Amino acid sequence: MQRPRIKLVLAEAALETVPREIWGHPAVYKTAKRRGKTPASILLDRSLHHQAMKGLPEAEKRGRPDIVHISLLEALSSPLNREGLLETYVHTIGDYAIFIKPETRLPRNYNRFVGLIEQLFEIGRVPPEGEPLLTLKPMSLRVLLETIQPTKIILLAEDGEPRRLREIAIELAREVAPAVIVGAFPHGDFRPENKKLADGIYSIYGGKPLETWTVVSHLLAILADHLGIV
Repeated sequence: MQRPRIKLVLAEAALETVPREIWGHPAVYKTAKRRGKTPASILLDRSLHHQAMKGLPEAEKRGRPDIVHISLLEALSSPLNREGLLETYVHTIGDYAIFIKPETRLPRNYNRFVGLIEQLFEIGRVPPEGEPLLTLKPMSLRVLLETIQPTKIILLAEDGEPRRLREIAIELAREVAPAVIVGAFPHGDFRPENKKLADGIYSIYGGKPLETWTVVSHLLAILADHLGIV
């Protein structure tokens, strides 16, 4: 059986440093002071900055670094990744792209992950010396897809055409290097310009929402099973 190299893209991810317009908010200042950092250098986190975020554009989609953390732990520890059949990328709501080496082992502790990503936003790579495991670049989703050159692009969304995950796995397995886009934000929908990039938009749960990491874990498990890896 053909074994494709799957390109998983966590898109419009709720992962960003605190935006300038709320640097002076007491909730942000308190967090930064406690950690010995500037407001500009810490991650936006709804659990800490809820009051400050109320006036931000697309506030409902922002400030959830934990979504990316858990989803990346699922992806990078998956049999598909261990067999060299997965590439994982993050596209953020602020139009940055994170390129992740498959051998990367992220901290399982959330606070350590936050520190790692703050360093990534500050200097553009982790670790600072030697071969980088994570690289950050300003990049729209369109440019990211043009860069990684998938042979087909599937986007998973609540309002997509209903499909069973196994049917999607079979469709992906026919390709050499397909991309699967999963939203890494807590609420809302993809931006219209990003939906237009997909060759197919599918819903896997009858139009109902699922957590990002649930979608990632189920999809990669079924793909691994279909490809005979597990």
